[in-house]
Amino acid sequence: MAKLYIENMLGENEKILMSSRQHWFVLARSITLEVFAILVIFIATIAGAFTVAASGQIYVFSIIGVGLVFLSVPIISMARDILIWSHRQYIITNWRVIQVAGIFNKNVLDSSLDKINDVKMSQSMLGRSFGYGDIEILTASEEGINLFRMIDEPVRFKTAMINAKEAALHRIDAPATPGSDIPGLLAQLGDLHQKGILTEEEFQEKKGLLLAKLK
Repeated sequence: MAKLYIENMLGENEKILMSSRQHWFVLARSITLEVFAILVIFIATIAGAFTVAASGQIYVFSIIGVGLVFLSVPIISMARDILIWSHRQYIITNWRVIQVAGIFNKNVLDSSLDKINDVKMSQSMLGRSFGYGDIEILTASEEGINLFRMIDEPVRFKTAMINAKEAALHRIDAPATPGSDIPGLLAQLGDLHQKGILTEEEFQEKKGLLLAKLK
């Protein structure tokens, strides 16, 4: 479902180059309390059932039923945390960087590759050991900064982003040749603009660059 949603956001000829999530440490930290609660409730339910059974009382199934009701609360909470973690994705395409979050209500934030001014990565000693870190993207947009916290494989993600930006700039800035597909690039730009990926200002700027090559 999440994959289909992302694919529907892509423009014509836009391809996913890399996809990543937050490190599993983030998930582990989120569900630690729920796992502990599940173990405590389970052990308490079993112990209570055996105690009641040993005393000869007939409330064993009632004890188990109450235990299952209490057990459902941390289980549902843990399932929710897992879904939130799995639906938060960081994606690099040949046109932009996308951050998607939300299970049912989606929150999508994207930055055009050519608007990225700088990319900063920070890793603690623990982060270097276990392969996670923070990626900070400085853009020319009004938001200014996008921060991806505790992302998995930050070095590979940063490298892929820089390579994608260079390829995107080269694709637009490269001099026109007889074999250049300027009309095709214009069609791609129009599609990205129609989908809301490019603003009107960005669309006109890139369109002007491409049309200048036809002169």
